[in-house]
Amino acid sequence: MIDLLNAWWAQQLVLCGWAFDPDPLSVSPEDARERLSTLAVPDRGELGWRLLESLDIGGADADPARLLAALELAALAGAAEWLERNQARAWAHWLTGEIVAHHRDLDAWLEALRRARSAEGWVRGDDGFAEACDALAALEHEGDGITWERLGEWLAVHDRPEVLWPSDGGAMAWRLRAGFAPVLTLPAGEHDWAGVTEWLAEDWQVHGRDDLVRVLLWLGAQGDRQGWDLDATRLLALDLDARRAWYEGLEAGERRYGRTLLMFLEQGEPLEWAAWDWLRLVDLAWSGACLGWLQDEEALAFALHAADLVQHRYSDWSALARGFQRGRSLFEGRNLLGSFEADWRLLLQSPLSPWRVPLQGLVDDTLMGSAREAMRCWRADARHWVLALASVREPELAVRQGASVPVTSARRADARSYLAEHLDLYPDEGVEALVRYWLPAEAHHLNQLAADAAHGALPPAETPFGRPEPDALAQRNALRQASRHAATIHMAEKYAFYLQMAFDSEAFDAEGLAALAEALRGSLCRFYPDARRLLEAWICWDSLLPEEGQPTLALEIRWHLEDPGSLFHWLDWRVDEWHEPGPRPRLSQFTALSLVGPLNSPPWSLPHRESEREAVAIREWVDGHYALHSAEELVEFLNFLLESGDRQEYQINYAPYTLNTTRLASEIATLETGECSEEERTHLLRLQRVRDNEDGCNDTDLIAWDLAQAVDLAVAARQLGWLEAADFDRVLERAHGLAASHYSGWEAYARGFYAGFSFFMGETPERESFLAGLRQALVAWLSAAPPLAGPWASLEFPGARPRHWAPMHIDTLPGDSRLLH
Repeated sequence: MIDLLNAWWAQQLVLCGWAFDPDPLSVSPEDARERLSTLAVPDRGELGWRLLESLDIGGADADPARLLAALELAALAGAAEWLERNQARAWAHWLTGEIVAHHRDLDAWLEALRRARSAEGWVRGDDGFAEACDALAALEHEGDGITWERLGEWLAVHDRPEVLWPSDGGAMAWRLRAGFAPVLTLPAGEHDWAGVTEWLAEDWQVHGRDDLVRVLLWLGAQGDRQGWDLDATRLLALDLDARRAWYEGLEAGERRYGRTLLMFLEQGEPLEWAAWDWLRLVDLAWSGACLGWLQDEEALAFALHAADLVQHRYSDWSALARGFQRGRSLFEGRNLLGSFEADWRLLLQSPLSPWRVPLQGLVDDTLMGSAREAMRCWRADARHWVLALASVREPELAVRQGASVPVTSARRADARSYLAEHLDLYPDEGVEALVRYWLPAEAHHLNQLAADAAHGALPPAETPFGRPEPDALAQRNALRQASRHAATIHMAEKYAFYLQMAFDSEAFDAEGLAALAEALRGSLCRFYPDARRLLEAWICWDSLLPEEGQPTLALEIRWHLEDPGSLFHWLDWRVDEWHEPGPRPRLSQFTALSLVGPLNSPPWSLPHRESEREAVAIREWVDGHYALHSAEELVEFLNFLLESGDRQEYQINYAPYTLNTTRLASEIATLETGECSEEERTHLLRLQRVRDNEDGCNDTDLIAWDLAQAVDLAVAARQLGWLEAADFDRVLERAHGLAASHYSGWEAYARGFYAGFSFFMGETPERESFLAGLRQALVAWLSAAPPLAGPWASLEFPGARPRHWAPMHIDTLPGDSRLLH
């Protein structure tokens, strides 16, 4: 029985110069592809557009020349094996339906074709065209051809088929690529995109699989949109003059972008353009499938990822297309919204558009699971945690997702310079030196302050040494806002940046750095169950404790919180066996270390053995201040400080004078009237301090001064390797016990510390400035204003009754039985 559609189709191909053949798909694949190339259809991408455009009616009548050309393209595509046979027939069916719907009979159709002959590029003007038209007309008039009436009857009983865009399960995601070129069929192959290799190299600097994957991951996680989003957010908060100043400050190459962005703001256009990144993600994933750089399932996973992100952000295709148009406008530096209708009408309105399905639900959520897992697998190694955290400060790092690659020599040099100049960290110290930047005690301190602030239990602002500055006090009191957020992120994000610089220096052991990165991941997963909780905590702590001299990172962090593609949402969040990048001191150790007070920087971590470079400076300090030259001498002196110390000298040589003021006055007078040696001069000054009870030296237990020195020297000894860990702990335990037996709390300890410092200070013109500086430091340590001055305000004094509130989370040091761990 005759196949009416094939017969009709074959007859129409005669009008295109074909020899009549009942099977319109009988041309050899090689000849069909050659013919498609001649018709400027080099690949299936262009074919998709040509077929879709052929049915773009756009008015009362369809373009007959375009419809006829599309019939030829469908036949050639089917013969070339670019379309499956049923796809080619489906297109022919639709095209035939449009022809019959817009022309009352064959004569009208042929007359329309004759009038359209001059339409360049559609109907060739060869001499055989007129004869072919006459022959077809004669066939119908003689009753031997396919009559218009029969064709109409056939169409009436054969419903128009679904034009077969990819529609099986997850393949629906490929419809997102239609903005660049419709995907006609799967799998992808070299005939889908002519010149794609050259395009990737020239436009994207992509030269292979790894390059491509990095760009795909970047488009999903950050793309161009992040910089635009941050600019727009900042500009919204500025007045017209400030916006103009921002524009004037742009480099010449950025002015067109700046002008377009300001135009969007002035017009009240939605400041959203993520589709620009996410649709390009689909396009590049398709390119990888075409080239075989990505396996089909890998490419599809990226397309599904884009669909996932798109469905989070956009309600329908029109919103998606408009977001893309805004992004393209910013990228090209010209407002293209005026051409939106013309640019997108075909996809948004054509009855055959691949977008004739709802955007929401384009891909069922049950199909997304494997794609989501694939996206996490690309970022599965702990290095991506370091990248994510460090990229908040340095967004360029986001382009380095995927497989790790060596950095440029310039980047290596910059990283080594940063480590040396900002951290005093050198490769010869080894990976172990990075432990000094992991500060768990700092997190404990901040969490405790936040808990106390939330319960109104912070120490009084008034101290025996003065009152903190109002701004510092306000900053401390504001910590109540952070009581629900673990503070580890406040120090961990800086640690991650240092770790990234160590990676980039390529001067440290790679396996050692990877282990630290894994420890960082484990720590953050322990304290934060997901990206949202981590980023909310980071925003909170950063706004309360911004880095000195630097603007807050709140806008950047919030962007990552709100953007569904941000790398943070696609990291490997899991809680395994937990270990940290550095040791977590016990609470008693932290308390004992804090006895050093303002003599040293706050002890936010346990001391460790330093490099020989650092050891030189430490030995010079030990020698210059205490004339100690060996481990044995230092240990002996530590025992002296803990057993008797400077306080013994006061008790033996000066305390008795407090009971005999006459003798004290006589001794002072004798020394004042004669020539004094340096030793006698020191003795005179101390007698005068006893006489005046300067800084309460006669009323205060001075052991605090000995304890502070002992702990300070023990830390130095540990850094020099002169004390093993167990011996160091014993020193801390002894100091802890002595403090508990001599003082009731930190305020009393601070009085003893200050009195001892004042009493035993040698003669110096800077005495008053030294004492003023110490008083200021003691105010800060006692009041926690500013919060990171020192930890006394967050710690129970040795042996004192508990007074602090337990934080609401487990980000604390072990050792306090009232806390859950």
